[in-house]
Amino acid sequence: MRAFFSFPNPVNEIAARLVAGGVVGLTAAILVSQQPWLIVLLAFGFVARVLTGPRVSPLALLVTRVVVPRLGIAERPVPGTPKRFAQGIGASLSVFAVVAAFGFGADLVAYALVGAILVAASLEAFVGFCMGCTIFAWLMRVGVIPESACEACIDITKRRAAA
Repeated sequence: MRAFFSFPNPVNEIAARLVAGGVVGLTAAILVSQQPWLIVLLAFGFVARVLTGPRVSPLALLVTRVVVPRLGIAERPVPGTPKRFAQGIGASLSVFAVVAAFGFGADLVAYALVGAILVAASLEAFVGFCMGCTIFAWLMRVGVIPESACEACIDITKRRAAA
């Protein structure tokens, strides 16, 4: 059971960016169609990825089992802990969007949260900049997250701090 509720470490950055591209597509569809029920799908995907990595998320399964193997591109391993943290931010924002839309009828708030996810996912998918990973590194630098949470991140964090 514990293995089911785990997150891969390391993570293939190519797969992460492709999943982010799928999130971009879904968030854009939500904003264009103004269909709040689609936010439930978005939230499910994020929660599934946080809890189980790519084991339950339809988008992550498609990317890791179908798309990435067919690309023939070498994997680019990156630490999984910051990616899980980033997925957690997406899960939080999307669950709050569901609550705003269905609990309070605040569709504008829900769409603003979806818009924030769209921006972060676009940065990851198209530029390779993981906003959640950057926040994770900053939290490690200031001591909120202990270095033991991601020992592979320590060198990266120190390099960024020196720059």
